Amino acid sequence: MSDPVWKSEIIPADQALPGRQMAIPTAPSHFITGRDIRIEVPDGMMEIFVGMGCFWGAERLFWETTGIWHTAVGYGGGSTPNPTYEETCTGATGHTELVRVVFDPVEILPEDVLKVFWEGHDPTQGMRQGNDRGTQYRSALYTTSEAQLGLARQSAERYQAELSRAGLGHITTEIAAAGPFYYAEDYHQQYLAKNPSGYCGIGGTGVVCPIGLGVDA
Repeated sequence: MSDPVWKSEIIPADQALPGRQMAIPTAPSHFITGRDIRIEVPDGMMEIFVGMGCFWGAERLFWETTGIWHTAVGYGGGSTPNPTYEETCTGATGHTELVRVVFDPVEILPEDVLKVFWEGHDPTQGMRQGNDRGTQYRSALYTTSEAQLGLARQSAERYQAELSRAGLGHITTEIAAAGPFYYAEDYHQQYLAKNPSGYCGIGGTGVVCPIGLGVDA
């Protein structure tokens, strides 16, 4: 279905799979909270999309974090509209696996959300995360405001300094304004709540990110 090269490089838009006009079926509600899986962001709350490798473990990391109001998994950052999981895994959509994170900034600051992101995976690995290889596992931060985008870039610079001090490589995280987010299939939503002993590929570098939790700039 796709050339193996698209496991290590993002496929050009004009070569990506065509996808479909209609959204693929997903869960009607969040398995833990019961909220509509596609719920709008309430007034006063914020939204960000994060890619940290396999989205199963990444989503659990966030729903277990105080101040996170809603999570869902899906695909984004590529070209194919409304892709399936199988299509995304070929590399021929250009998408990465994402977690939609809606949070209450009164309970958790944007900086602390970014701290969870940076410390929860290894952002230096390019088109993989651990043993999971392919463009769908790349690290990504897709923001929903100019302020959030600036903060994400600043946090990357500060975390890079710490990674370099620890002898680790350069951050490869894609940081950009959020584009379309396509919800993943029902069985992927809150997968590790439904399957507590299921696969979780989450693993960080062990390097502390010097932002958030009261750390001054």
